[in-house]
Amino acid sequence: MLIAGCFWSIAGLVVRLMHDATEWQILFYRSLALVVTLLLYVGARNRGDLSGAFRRAGPDAALAGAFLSIGFACWIFAMTHTTIANALFVLSAAPFLAAIFARLFIAERVKSSTWLYMLLASSGVAVMVAEGAAVGMLAGNLFALGAATGFAAFSVTLRKGKAVDMTPAVCWAGVWAGLFGAFMLSGAQSGFALSSNDLLLCALLGCVQAGLGLILFTLGSRHLPAAEITLLSLTEVVLGPIWVWLGVGEIPSQLTLLGGAIVLTAILAQAIHGVKTRPPVGVV
Repeated sequence: MLIAGCFWSIAGLVVRLMHDATEWQILFYRSLALVVTLLLYVGARNRGDLSGAFRRAGPDAALAGAFLSIGFACWIFAMTHTTIANALFVLSAAPFLAAIFARLFIAERVKSSTWLYMLLASSGVAVMVAEGAAVGMLAGNLFALGAATGFAAFSVTLRKGKAVDMTPAVCWAGVWAGLFGAFMLSGAQSGFALSSNDLLLCALLGCVQAGLGLILFTLGSRHLPAAEITLLSLTEVVLGPIWVWLGVGEIPSQLTLLGGAIVLTAILAQAIHGVKTRPPVGVV
């Protein structure tokens, strides 16, 4: 989970390095690269039996992919309508939402300590949302909240199908998001034309940032409750603003840094508490 968040954290920097790509172009080409990556991975993991892997994952994988595709679209718009730091810290609402969804739909209990850490992280999110509204970035923050909702629903659906390999769900997410992006681009003035620089960066997002990160996240989801997997993967929230700061000089505000410190405290506390209290599990 922690390593998955590290992969995801490069998204903001990669998007900022693009020259002319629109949100729909990023969504389409990133999704295309993601689908190719996941098909290769699922095929290799199942010795070429792609149809069997998707059949075993069943309709839950398709549903989880639909939720994640919504998160994909909202996240790209969040990164282009507010600062990366703001978008990332609002995204940290995902564990709280995942806990609520898990309790309502799959009766997964949440430990009292996890609730405490999530409430602590949510206070950091509140700081970010308030600042975004004050400086005219409310739309970007709302897109980030939409991404958090989609990601939380995806996490809970993965937990529902934890008895089988749910990696095909990520491939479904790429398919749904790619189809939606293609539909929007077909009527857009920009069309599908993209510079080689932006196309390469979209491929990086799909293959490495989303592809490898989501493979790790999906595998880890079989061993941890929904609230905890989303909380631990918030390493993305901490590292993302740092890469953008170092790479393109987008300096977080004091309130953003304050919110980040609160979120980081909650992540570290949950990680340490989980290591101390969880019995070791076998490798699947």
